[in-house]
Amino acid sequence: MAAWHPSEAPGPLASLTARLHDGLRLTLLLAAAGITAVPLIREPRPLGRTSLLLTGGFTATAGAATIPRPFTSEGQRPDPVDFSSEELSELNRRFGVHGPQPRLAQLFTEGIDQLQPLRSHTLARLEELRPVILSESRRHRVNPMLVTAVLFDELQHAKPGEDLPIAARSGLFSTHGPAQLSIGELVKQGLLPADATPEQIEEARMELLDPDHNIRFLVGKFVRLKQALGLSGRSLLMASTSPADAKALATLAYLHNGKLDYPGRVLRYMQDPELHALLYGRREPITSPLI
Repeated sequence: MAAWHPSEAPGPLASLTARLHDGLRLTLLLAAAGITAVPLIREPRPLGRTSLLLTGGFTATAGAATIPRPFTSEGQRPDPVDFSSEELSELNRRFGVHGPQPRLAQLFTEGIDQLQPLRSHTLARLEELRPVILSESRRHRVNPMLVTAVLFDELQHAKPGEDLPIAARSGLFSTHGPAQLSIGELVKQGLLPADATPEQIEEARMELLDPDHNIRFLVGKFVRLKQALGLSGRSLLMASTSPADAKALATLAYLHNGKLDYPGRVLRYMQDPELHALLYGRREPITSPLI
């Protein structure tokens, strides 16, 4: 059988094959001469990224990254709930946060959120709390949607009977009220002495069970955490307008609960149309057609 030559290939294939053949010959000649061929296509340079490291304050530091950060559906903004290993280590050192809850527990939580009667009951409770949510959030420059989202989550997943005074006095539960706050939070806010008497502790538990007081303490907790993170007390923090604000809100949610899967859930609730309507919707009295 006759040997096949590149020039015998039909049509455009002949031209392409001939060029590949010539290129291979050139490479072999250069290699024999001790010359290394330099590719015309350069390797892409690593992209810069912004990393929020919580070292005594919530500050942005720029640096080169060889591995790109995950992005949101917008394709441009970094995911606010994607914490780097350095951030997680620092938050754990300063605040004692933990990793995510087990996957089975997460699935159970997601299943509860699908129960429409429970959701309707939770929204009705938030409707009652709306005035104090708005007034306290406005007074302390805290995003009211953050407060509402946290309350929605805590009310959705509350344990039966834990809001009863007898249950609070029993010591079976370490957190109380709509926002699930502990006695320790009142100590951190300077509202209860560290060496409180049993009578003071019982009185504090009853205050935590009071919905209005509980929300005031929740807003106070976010004020305290903003100060600890070096965030401006005058900044409302809007996730839709600033990636840094979105990361700050995710961090505040993380520090409230301490579980790594919590911030993503809270940020989703903050975008819930029903919660927005509940908080900001205009309410007009229904007038009877007979009047």
